[in-house]
Amino acid sequence: MSSNKQTTANPAQGTIPAPLSNYKIQYTKIFINNEWHDSVSGKKFPVINPATEEKICDVEEGDKADVDKAVKAARAAFQLGSPWRTMDASERGRLLYKLADLVERDRLILATIESMNGGKVFPAAYVMEIGFSVNVIRYFASWADKVQGHTIPVDGKFFSYTRHEPVGVCGQIIPWNFPLNMLMWKIGPALSCGNTVIVKPAEQTPLSALHVASLIKEAGFPPGVVNIVPGYGPTAGAAISSHMDIDKVAFTGSTEVGKLIKEAAGKSNLKRVSLELGGKSPCIVFADADMDNAVEFAHQGVFFHQGQCCTAASRLFVEEPIYNEFVQRSVERAKKYTLGDPLKPGIQQGPQIDKEQHSKILDLIESGKKEGAKLECGGGPWGNKGYFIQPTVFSNVTDDMRIAKEEIFGPVQQIMKFKTLDEVIKRANNTHYGLAAGIFTRDLDKAITVSSALQAGTVWVNCYNMLSPQSPFGGFKMSGNGRELGEYGLHEYTEVKTVTVKISEKNS
Repeated sequence: MSSNKQTTANPAQGTIPAPLSNYKIQYTKIFINNEWHDSVSGKKFPVINPATEEKICDVEEGDKADVDKAVKAARAAFQLGSPWRTMDASERGRLLYKLADLVERDRLILATIESMNGGKVFPAAYVMEIGFSVNVIRYFASWADKVQGHTIPVDGKFFSYTRHEPVGVCGQIIPWNFPLNMLMWKIGPALSCGNTVIVKPAEQTPLSALHVASLIKEAGFPPGVVNIVPGYGPTAGAAISSHMDIDKVAFTGSTEVGKLIKEAAGKSNLKRVSLELGGKSPCIVFADADMDNAVEFAHQGVFFHQGQCCTAASRLFVEEPIYNEFVQRSVERAKKYTLGDPLKPGIQQGPQIDKEQHSKILDLIESGKKEGAKLECGGGPWGNKGYFIQPTVFSNVTDDMRIAKEEIFGPVQQIMKFKTLDEVIKRANNTHYGLAAGIFTRDLDKAITVSSALQAGTVWVNCYNMLSPQSPFGGFKMSGNGRELGEYGLHEYTEVKTVTVKISEKNS
């Protein structure tokens, strides 16, 4: 490993070190029982750098046989009397704090991996992906000894109370767009509550999860508590969803795959399921909004990480009196990007994750042109190598166009016009999704009215994509079931047991 001592300046975050140059990936095997394993089948799969289309390394390809091994390890670690089950709850918290410290120690390595493997612009990987991951683990570490039940007043001849017990062995399937963040969102509450886990990272981006596996062992977690099996969805992911000895599955990804997971869970052992799925989130800008603030947040809401966010503000409704100015300023903002290798300084936009996503986005852009939307800027691929797409803005978009209905997951902003409050609420809710929404207005009454009316799990007012470990996150409708983060995130990983004890008559 060699390091580059150059730094880049970020006024909001201070000095950010440059990524590690020529970093060589250290961990490429399956992690079970705190040990590294080859796949049972002997297969490996290539991991690609989306900026160069070159292979980074080969990773062991887990499938059903490897998931079975991981489940046995996780089940053994969860047995009554095991070191994990007999551990004091505050000690679980201490291990999570230690993991957070190790992630922070390896921040430069992990940010380099995220940028190289996932195409994330390096400063964003260093500050946001790693920084937020550390905060999430520390938040859930603090909850470990506070997961409590209650006493219940019943007939005086009985004593009744509840226990919040861990669900058991949890399968957790991680997406490719925020591989480290989503890993921490999943394992944080699961481990805090005393569960054991089998993690399947996305096949596109398994490398940061495998590095974290080494930190799990270094932190001192008992063998079998955390197991990481890289592999493909139809094999390893399907094995987790349908496994008869997994008690819960958590998934972040597309709605289509979420349906398959819920179906497999129902057909097997009816395991508990929590899902954070797709979105087509409305962002509503009223004429009285702070224009500078609205333009910038709406822009970041759809262009951050090349548009590869489930919360992307991909249906932008702008009130008629300010529509033309808003479009003009949005186009000017989109044209300011410098595209290129996300590991290099001065780059503001990296590549899409892979060829499949690249082609899908370009197809949707073409549909926008054909269906009559006005292409204001961008509209095609960029460069001769890598999966890059020009920042694209459409105006004169109507609700029936594909770009207004389908999740694009790319750097494509579509701007629609509205006239009245009632109209925009109805149009904003006219979707199968319900993950997030944004409102921009100086009118407090209007903000409260619209935020109450919108069918979305998170509503941001005069901001967008502002997340914190303390605030629950999840979707309405086909954007998912259950919540992550905050105290509500713990509820997904406990079973509530009621215990009622007859009191001796002599003491009553």
